[in-house]
Amino acid sequence: MSYPINKDNDTWKAELPAEKFHVLRQAGTERPWSGELLEEKRPGVFHCGACGADLFSSDTKFESGSGWPSFWDAVNPDAVELKEDRGLGMVRTEVLCAQCGSHLGHLFDDAYGTPTGQRYCMNSLALEFSPQDS
Repeated sequence: MSYPINKDNDTWKAELPAEKFHVLRQAGTERPWSGELLEEKRPGVFHCGACGADLFSSDTKFESGSGWPSFWDAVNPDAVELKEDRGLGMVRTEVLCAQCGSHLGHLFDDAYGTPTGQRYCMNSLALEFSPQDS
């Protein structure tokens, strides 16, 4: 698929730290409970760690107990792309940044008690956080 922000892997590799490149461009996963944004509770916006696109609002972040930052919805339906992922011997829904195609995490339908019932399970390394001005 073609994205509004389209760079080759060599360019991404030069721009991103190795651990972010692994997650964002090679669909890696950080260890659970290790991400610096897991406990982020301030009001603000979570952006793509590769291109800076707005992805999630702190208003939709919740504690899922999964070990990764979780959100019950994206900032808008066009912010993310959903793609079937048949890796690891199971069928999951991969979440990609709609602006640059970077891997963010996976979407699950197990967030009972949230308005959507969905859990966007994201890697902290795939996101940047901008606190809301007070």
